[in-house]
Amino acid sequence: MPPTAAASADPDLRAALAQGLDAVPDAETLRVAGHIAAAFGPATAALVHYGSWAQQLSPPAESARDFFVVVDGYGAAYRALVSGRRLRLPARVAALLNHLLPPNVLSLAVPGGPQPRIAKCAVLSLHDLRAACGPRARDQWVRGRLFQQVQLVWARDPQSRKAVLEALLQARALTFDWGRPFLPASFDADGYAHALLRTSYAGEIRPEEPGHVAALVTAQRGTLVPVCEALLDHLARRGVLARDGDRFRERRPPGTLRRLGARLWFAGSKARATLRWAKYVMLYEDWLDYVVRKVERRSGVVIELTPRERRWPLLFLWPKALRFLVSRPQRRR
Repeated sequence: MPPTAAASADPDLRAALAQGLDAVPDAETLRVAGHIAAAFGPATAALVHYGSWAQQLSPPAESARDFFVVVDGYGAAYRALVSGRRLRLPARVAALLNHLLPPNVLSLAVPGGPQPRIAKCAVLSLHDLRAACGPRARDQWVRGRLFQQVQLVWARDPQSRKAVLEALLQARALTFDWGRPFLPASFDADGYAHALLRTSYAGEIRPEEPGHVAALVTAQRGTLVPVCEALLDHLARRGVLARDGDRFRERRPPGTLRRLGARLWFAGSKARATLRWAKYVMLYEDWLDYVVRKVERRSGVVIELTPRERRWPLLFLWPKALRFLVSRPQRRR
């Protein structure tokens, strides 16, 4: 049984793990969320706001707002997008892609407001959300984002809100189970948060500069570190961890085979994350400009695209992409 399996039965821990989930977002985020819910139609069950805006990282005004869109079923959700001319693929094709490798990530242009907004939407059924946040998750993509500072900004009804909240609590409760092979011998809540974020970010090919994980912990310290502290304290009370002041250590650290198995699992997770890139090309409007802007913003590397690379990126952009991947900031740590 996972060390955190008893978390759902501990009301004090549940309350601690829920910190920040009900935080009221700014008015513009609420406006964008309402537009997303309407675009996906009656199948929309809930919206979870994540990413740089939710973490208060002071992103540029033009930066997209990130949402998990939790739906009852993919077919109905994508038919609503197609009927509103929000999706260029047939609904059945988008639904199939979402079933094969959840989530799909697509963009929605949100009219009105002080300036045009782009919402980046990661689409998941409630069933797939539960699986992706659970102990048998097939990769890290979803739970690596949802254990952080996020906001449950919209729900269709109390039942939908409760179901999504349970998945979010599980994503936070299970961080120790996937993170323990990568923890140092002794750690406090701050070090624990750093280790979780380093592990998650290493599980994807990302353009962030070396100091990004530290910046994330700093921005989320009011929420993420207290959540980690509560979980570690719970594990210490159960005898899984030994506590010395504000520091912790494992009483029975994972062995070599467990650590090897964890590294292999994360290698498979990185492969699945990379496979999703092919879906972005089909689903995400203006995907090429989005990728270029994100690389420049997160790594400081300026990418100049030739007319030929813009016209046929899948044919001619590979040499430039490979050069960046070899020299990207993550590899210079």
